[in-house]
Amino acid sequence: MQEPIISIQSVCKSYRTERTQVEALADINMKVDENDFICMVGPSGCGKSTLLRIVAGLDVATSGTVLYRGTPLAKPRREIGMVFQEYSLLPWRSVLDNVALGLEFGRMGRRERLRVAGDFLKTVGLDGFKEALPHELSGGMQQRVAIARALANNPDLLLMDEPFAAVDAHTRILLQKELLKLWEQNLKTVVFVTHSVDEAIYLADRIVVMSARPGKITELIDVAMPRPRHRANPEYGRLAEKILDLLEP
Repeated sequence: MQEPIISIQSVCKSYRTERTQVEALADINMKVDENDFICMVGPSGCGKSTLLRIVAGLDVATSGTVLYRGTPLAKPRREIGMVFQEYSLLPWRSVLDNVALGLEFGRMGRRERLRVAGDFLKTVGLDGFKEALPHELSGGMQQRVAIARALANNPDLLLMDEPFAAVDAHTRILLQKELLKLWEQNLKTVVFVTHSVDEAIYLADRIVVMSARPGKITELIDVAMPRPRHRANPEYGRLAEKILDLLEP
């Protein structure tokens, strides 16, 4: 049996504020398999983003273990890419140079990294905006640049923290379709945090439903509907109702 890309074992996370001890996550256990598309949903403050940051190596669990391909994960790795809710683009660099940023840190030669970055801009439909600055792009376009930057580093695992939350509803649907197309073309493993039950059903192979703080996994749901998924499908509505019931306080 193939080893999972990520294994989360009994992970807990707590931290202190000025007044109290906050328990953010409690006894999280889950596995992420090769080519999975997993969405995590839960109420605000339940620790979804905290868990994603721990898997990214950007935060440390208070207890428990995260394994990347069987090896304890203690710091960021090039094999794990992350796309944040904020576009996190460098405003003084062109779109092309923003996409090439990780490759530059990896000491790839300028000509080759610009070629790779240009290829990924084509993939996300922004080939004509190489020399633009981030402020000259719409929010949806900026997020596509951020996704291209993450993909250009050729990660095994792509972590996405509410990447479409800041765009309008129509753009969000377009970006969801584009992301699925990129996932099918590149066969990356994706863990995607969202507040939207609809988005989770549209995108995911598996949905992780989390409880209010301290965040625990309430249920893991396999989404059996074939893609492309249609929101008018009665099964879509039944699954949304089930998840919303699980999220009731």
